[in-house]
Amino acid sequence: MDILIFAGFSGSIALAVWWLLGWTERAWARYEARMRDETRRTLDASFLFLDMAQLRPAAAALGLALMLTVAWMAGRWWGVLPVLAGLLCAPPLILRHMRQRRAQRFDAQLPDLVQALAGALRAGAGVQPALRHLVAQSSPPLSQEFGLLLREQRLGLGFQDALQQLRIRMPTESCGLVVSALGIAARTGGGLADTLEGIAQTLRARQHWLGRVEALTAQGRMQSRIMAGLPAALALVLVRLEPEAMALMWQTWYGWLVLSAILVLEGVGIVWIRRVSSIEV
Repeated sequence: MDILIFAGFSGSIALAVWWLLGWTERAWARYEARMRDETRRTLDASFLFLDMAQLRPAAAALGLALMLTVAWMAGRWWGVLPVLAGLLCAPPLILRHMRQRRAQRFDAQLPDLVQALAGALRAGAGVQPALRHLVAQSSPPLSQEFGLLLREQRLGLGFQDALQQLRIRMPTESCGLVVSALGIAARTGGGLADTLEGIAQTLRARQHWLGRVEALTAQGRMQSRIMAGLPAALALVLVRLEPEAMALMWQTWYGWLVLSAILVLEGVGIVWIRRVSSIEV
């Protein structure tokens, strides 16, 4: 009877482990495929044509070196668990930050381009010749996006379709205003120069208010950074003052569990403060 109970218990554990390994493998495959697609899409949108076959081993080697360094400093193998969790959460955040920064730079350059385009139209130039001249004098990312628009036209894509592709690549409100104005003017004609000047003034006013909001919410963002840095600074001070007591934090499994909880709560607090301090204009 004891043998049957032991066999049944062992079989249940084996089945649970087998199911857990299969679920982990499927979850990792989904995560890897999603990260590969997002990385390729973000890099292509940023005009960074890197070989994914070379980028993946470099990222894996960097993550492995970081985990081994933390495990060596901590003296325990479970010290890599918080680092592994951070490495899994970092790529989506980094990619989103890259997309947001590029969109912000594009929006900051757009009012000057629209104003210059309105001036060129008043001088008698056409939309596409004026765009070619202005894009050649602009800097990335605006020159990259409008340069791609002009290349798509040269390859036979219609002006409306090229504008829609630009709108898909840059899904911001400022880009939507410019694309709508150019599209309507291309279909119906009319005073495009006046429309573009009005849009340029609107975009400049929007950038001005965005700057004021950034200034007014700077205190909240600084609080999130200070909140994130205080626990690390306090831990360093306590390590110098009470090294024996703090050794339990680095050298025991429950110490690492507490550190993991601290990191999770810190991340939630930072995200919450940044959401509260972010105001849509």
